[in-house]
Amino acid sequence: MWRKLLLRGTTCLLQVAAPRFLHQRPFPPFSCVRLLTQRLLHRPPQLLDKGYFLAHSGTRAYKKDAKSTLEIPTTPVTITDIKQYLRSKEIPFHDGYSCLHTPSIFINPSDRKDSYSLFIDKTTGQFVCKDTLVEGSWEDIQDCLEVMQKQEQDFLSPHVLLGYPESMEEQEERESELREVQRIWSSSVPLTDVPEEEALLVKTMFQISKVSNATLKKFGVRLFKPTKSLVFPWFGGPDSSLKGVKLLSAQSTDNNKVIYKEATVPKCNSFYSLFGLPLVGRMDAEVVLTGSELDTLAVSQATGLPSVALPRGVSCLPPILLPYLEQFKRVTLWLGDDIRSWEASKIFSRKLGLRRCSLVRPGEYRPCPMEALAQGKNLGHIIKSSIPAAHKSIVSFKQLREDVYGELSNTEQVAGVKWSRFPELNRILKGHRKGELTVFTGPTGSGKTTFISEVALDLCMQGVNTLWGSFEINNVRLAKVMLTQFAMQRLENNLEQYDFWADKFEELPLYFMTFHGQQNIKAVLDTMQHSVYLYDINHVIIDNLQFMMGQENLSVDKFAVQDHIIGAFRKFATNSSCHVTLVIHPRKEEDDRDLQTASIFGSAKASQEADNVLILQEKKLVTCPGRRSLQVTKNRFDGDVGIFPLDFLKSSLTFEAPIQGKHKLRKVASKPENEGDEGNKVEVKKVEVKKEKAAKIAKAPRTVTGKESVQQ
Repeated sequence: MWRKLLLRGTTCLLQVAAPRFLHQRPFPPFSCVRLLTQRLLHRPPQLLDKGYFLAHSGTRAYKKDAKSTLEIPTTPVTITDIKQYLRSKEIPFHDGYSCLHTPSIFINPSDRKDSYSLFIDKTTGQFVCKDTLVEGSWEDIQDCLEVMQKQEQDFLSPHVLLGYPESMEEQEERESELREVQRIWSSSVPLTDVPEEEALLVKTMFQISKVSNATLKKFGVRLFKPTKSLVFPWFGGPDSSLKGVKLLSAQSTDNNKVIYKEATVPKCNSFYSLFGLPLVGRMDAEVVLTGSELDTLAVSQATGLPSVALPRGVSCLPPILLPYLEQFKRVTLWLGDDIRSWEASKIFSRKLGLRRCSLVRPGEYRPCPMEALAQGKNLGHIIKSSIPAAHKSIVSFKQLREDVYGELSNTEQVAGVKWSRFPELNRILKGHRKGELTVFTGPTGSGKTTFISEVALDLCMQGVNTLWGSFEINNVRLAKVMLTQFAMQRLENNLEQYDFWADKFEELPLYFMTFHGQQNIKAVLDTMQHSVYLYDINHVIIDNLQFMMGQENLSVDKFAVQDHIIGAFRKFATNSSCHVTLVIHPRKEEDDRDLQTASIFGSAKASQEADNVLILQEKKLVTCPGRRSLQVTKNRFDGDVGIFPLDFLKSSLTFEAPIQGKHKLRKVASKPENEGDEGNKVEVKKVEVKKEKAAKIAKAPRTVTGKESVQQ
C-alpha cells in the first residue's frame, strides 16, 4: 500500500481540520500513534528514508503537481466492493444520492450523536468528513479501519495521520495565499458602508441594481476599492472561517462593451467551496445550484430558497463538493440561459443523481437568474416549471420540442467553442462540440502532434477542460511544445521569463495521462472515464491509435482490433458527452499524392464512426521542406468540407495562415526520369511555343499616336 502511494506521488491522508477544532478534541492513547509508526518501520528497506511524518497541519495540504498528471487506482473500486467491505467491518451506512454516509471514524462516539458525517464517493471511493474536513482515498480509509480494529480503538484523532511533508516552496506559497486572502478581505468594505452615490455606480456597473443591500449584507459581499471589484467570500470548516475569495471586476472594451473578469485567491485548483453554503440550514431539503455568485444573490432574494454557486461556473463540479449537497432531496440546476449551460446541467445531474435533479431550460422566457430579476420575471414560477433530469428510454417530439427550438435560436452556441487561432477551421467545422469523435491524420513527420497540440491548446485557453493522452512522446516534451506555443516564443532563449509563462500555463484546465508506449484500451478508457467524473473533461486527445493495438489479443485480426478500439472511443464520446480527438497514422502512399479519407489506416470503421475527419496535407517543394495545408474531408454537423493552407513558424512551433500574395513555390517532380519522358517533351514544347510568340511580337512594326507608342 505504502509503496503504491509513494509511486503515485499523492498524499496518504490530507488533514484539513482547523487548529482550534483539533485542540477541543480528546486525544486517544498513543498506542494508535505507535501502531501507525510500527507499520511504517516494517515497510521495505527502500522506503525507510522517504521521510514520513506525523502531520499536525491545521490547513488543507495540496500538492502543487496535483493537476499535472492523472492517476487512477490500479484496481478501480466499485460500489459493491465498498458496501461489502463496510459490512465486513460492521460499519453502518446509508445509501445516498452520490455518496455513502457513515459515522465518522475521526470523532469520539460520545460526540457523534448518530451523525453520519463521513461521506464516501460511490464512483471513486474517496471520502471526506464534514465535521473534521479530513479527506482521502478509499485505500486510506481501509488503512484507518484496519488500525482501529487491531488496536481496538473506537475512533482515530483527526491529527494522527500520515502524509508526505510539504516542500518549503509549497508551504510558503500556501501561507502567502492565505495572507493574501486576509489582506483583500480586510482591505475591502461592505457595500452597505459605501456612500450611496458610489454604491449606486457600482451596482450599475455590475448590473445588480435590483439586488437589495440586505441580500448583499446577508452573503457578505464587499467592494475592493483599489480595483473596483466585488469580493465574494468562501467560508468553510466547522467554524465557518474565511478560506478564500473571488473577485469580479468590470472592464470596458474598445466597442463600448463591458466584460467581466474573475480572479480567485487561492488559485481555483487549490481550494473548492460553494458560495452561500454557510447560509444553508441543516433541515433545508431544496437548493438551487447556479453558475455564478450574482445569480445566487438573485435567486435568494426573489424566492427565499437556499441557493449556492459553483466555484468555477459551469465548467466544473468537483466531486469533493458532492457531500455538501447530499442533504437535499431536490436540486434545481439553473446554470444559465445558453446551450453550454444546458449541456453542463445535464452532465452535473448525473453526478448529483438523476432522481432528485431538475433542470431549468434555457430560453427567451427563462434567462439567467440575474437577468430574470432585472426584467421583473417570477423566479419562483420558473423554478417550479423546471423539468426532471431523469430520462426515459423513449421520448416524444413534445419532450424534444424545446430542445429543438433552443438549437434553432442559438445556432452559434450549438456550433460549439470557436478557435481563436484558426478562423478557417471555424468557417468549415463551425466550432468544437461535445460528444463528437474527430479522426486526425497526416504524413509521417508532417507535424501532426505539433499541430493538434496547438488546436487543443487554443480550446483549452478558452476554458475547455482538456486531457492529453500522448503515447508516442513523453509528457515533458509535449508540455514543452505546448508551453512554447502558449508563450509564442522559444523560452530556452528567455529563461528569465519561464516562471511568468509557466504560472499562466499552470492555470489552464489541462491534464496529462501518465501512459507512455503501448497500452491496453481498457486502462485508457478507465482513465478517461475517471477524468470526466473528477475533472469534468470536455476534450480528450489520443495520440495515437496504433499504440492502443499492441496490447490486444495478437490472435485477432489487427483490423478487427482497430474497429473494436474505435467503437469503444465512439461509445465513450457519446455517453460521456466528451469530444475525443483520435490521431491515426495513414497508410503508405506515394509522395506525389494527396492523402484522402481512404488513406487512413483501416479507414472503413474510422471514417464511419467519426463525426469529423481532418487531414494534414504536405507537398514536397523545391525551396523548402514542404507546404502544409489542413483538409476537412468529413463534417457531420452541417456537411461543409474544405481545405486551407498553413505556414509553420519554427520560432514558436505554431501554425498560421500564409500571408496573401506570397510567392508560390513550384512543386517537385517526384516521378523517376525514365517514367517522365512524355511529360518532359510536352513541357519543352510549351516553352518553345512561348519563345516563338515572343520573337514575333518583338519583330512586329510599331506606330506612334500622340505621346503613346502602341504595339501593332
